[in-house]
Amino acid sequence: MNPDDLAELIDPSHTAVLTMEMQRGVVGDSAAFPALRAAVEESGLLESVGMVCRAARAAGAPVVHCTVGFRPDRLGSVANCSLLTAAEKLNAGTLDTGSEGTELVAELGLFDSDVVVARSHGLTPFTSTDLDQILRNMGIATIVAVGSSINVGIIGMVLSAVDLGYRVVVPADSVVGVPPDYGRVVMGNTIALLATIVSVKDLVKSWG
Repeated sequence: MNPDDLAELIDPSHTAVLTMEMQRGVVGDSAAFPALRAAVEESGLLESVGMVCRAARAAGAPVVHCTVGFRPDRLGSVANCSLLTAAEKLNAGTLDTGSEGTELVAELGLFDSDVVVARSHGLTPFTSTDLDQILRNMGIATIVAVGSSINVGIIGMVLSAVDLGYRVVVPADSVVGVPPDYGRVVMGNTIALLATIVSVKDLVKSWG
């Protein structure tokens, strides 16, 4: 993409970074899915997402963390698909609200200027949460989607954002899928049709 076009697209006055489930119990030291944790370590996801967040804050673009956490009794949540059923068994309380597993990974930091939008149901961050209204109230037109994972969370975030009228940017080296080869196929054949694909380097350079 032409640098001037990218600069307009991600102008901090109308752009927010959305991190997807960058939590200790999902991608960090308490991660329940070994394959996802391995892919995160191999790709350097924690460091690259941390870099995006730092660059956004420095440029004046808000950082919004989309997180997940459940009541211990799971009231208000439902395991209505195989992924949620497996996650409930593997997490075994790791993602209970207030637990260490729900904390953001240290590489991101949590600044007073950041916004956290937590959900206790479903698989994607826009559905039946305050996320869309919060972004509109901040004057956001473009979102930068980063985090885990391409398989469900990122693709769900991107699809919902496009449906709601946002422009979407995805730094290819700040998202991960399982297995990694599958993630690359989805990026090339689905997400590339919905979002502008850039590198973390180009994103940081444009904001810098």
